[in-house]
Amino acid sequence: MQVEPFTFNPFMTNCYLCHDQGEAVLIDASCDAEAECAQVKEVIEEYGLDVRHLLLTHAHVDHIFGCRFFEEQFGQRFKAHEAAVPFIERAEEQAAAFGVEVDPPSMPTTFLAEGDTIPFGDVTLEVLYTPGHSPDSISFVHRPSRQAITGDVLFQNSIGRTQGLPETSRAQLLDAITEKLLPLGDDVTIYPGHGPTTTIGQERAQNPFVQEALQQ
Repeated sequence: MQVEPFTFNPFMTNCYLCHDQGEAVLIDASCDAEAECAQVKEVIEEYGLDVRHLLLTHAHVDHIFGCRFFEEQFGQRFKAHEAAVPFIERAEEQAAAFGVEVDPPSMPTTFLAEGDTIPFGDVTLEVLYTPGHSPDSISFVHRPSRQAITGDVLFQNSIGRTQGLPETSRAQLLDAITEKLLPLGDDVTIYPGHGPTTTIGQERAQNPFVQEALQQ
């Protein structure tokens, strides 16, 4: 599985285009400006990709700026965990609280849960339920290539924010990291919602929040 990363919008949120054998999934369309959306579209066209699925790790406003654009481009809706529904319903209100505007995605008609799979090309992504930063947080894992897209769960030397946001739980987040992500193995590459790529092994060894959780 090839992963094309992008970083967009004032919140510096990562968007990922994952592809294999001419088919692709787009995860977290964080592109805000027209030029940002065009950048992703150009890569899709350059590789001649058939985008099979539009996916959200969670529906916080900084991850959904470009959703409506790609829904219209590819004639499909984003798939998300069912707990994303109230966040999508309140997306414009959430955006206003941060001083920005958003054209929210359509309400999902396909909801994803722990153990679901997302096929494209010769790849099958596995869905892990990893709440804490948000009740709808899910991660997408491809075990054969040792890669995972984790949204705002685990970052390089940090974890997802659990203060000042609705429906967060630090304990739940740390449980998701220790029970769902760390068992994937130290050689697994993590593509986070913000910041640089890292690995499970690096975070096990250096991340103070992970070490705190493991000591409890």
